[in-house]
Amino acid sequence: MRKVSEVFFQVWDFYYNGFRNMSSWGKQVWIVILIKLFILFFILRFFFFPDFLKTNFKTDQERGNYVLEKLVEPKNQ
Repeated sequence: MRKVSEVFFQVWDFYYNGFRNMSSWGKQVWIVILIKLFILFFILRFFFFPDFLKTNFKTDQERGNYVLEKLVEPKNQ
């Protein structure tokens, strides 16, 4: 059976060689994709998704109770 480090190195080598031998437009496309992902997950998160539980509750116990209440309360129709 192969060692985990050997398998990891083979996977790393596969992707490294693939990106290294990629054409210039392919590299530019990947750069655009990575920039868009960075903007979506790191920049927009701070502006549009504030931490509701941290701002409205002081302790972990209060946060846990609120989440538990929301999970088990019946849906109003």
